[in-house]
Amino acid sequence: MPPQTLSIHCMQPSQLFISEEKLKQVQQWFDPHDLRFFPPIPIKVLDGLLVMTDGHTRAVAALGAGLTELPMVWETEELDWEMYQACVAACLEQGITSPAALTARIVSASEYQEKWDGWCDRMQEEIRARRVEAEQHHNG
Repeated sequence: MPPQTLSIHCMQPSQLFISEEKLKQVQQWFDPHDLRFFPPIPIKVLDGLLVMTDGHTRAVAALGAGLTELPMVWETEELDWEMYQACVAACLEQGITSPAALTARIVSASEYQEKWDGWCDRMQEEIRARRVEAEQHHNG
């Protein structure tokens, strides 16, 4: 059975930026005419949206090559969905509702580390702190 495909425009990103360095690496191996070696984009239904849990750079590379549909797979890992919800909320606030919006947010590797990795670190720290506070309140 062939893998399921999904319109790129139906995929809700969960990250705010694309690393130019990572994109160049994907473009070196990516063949838009042969998707046999293209890892499917993992998707999770989260708050009614088809959220990408990975594969943002691959999706942007595919868009750049003119593709409109990509192989997808349903996410089966138990990830921290509260953190993904925070990421998706930030994307929606900034108008990032499909990988197409990420094509205007390709940044250098150092900017990516500062703007995306740094944002993620701060967001995760805030969520962890809230969880500790809630646990202390619950046990207190």
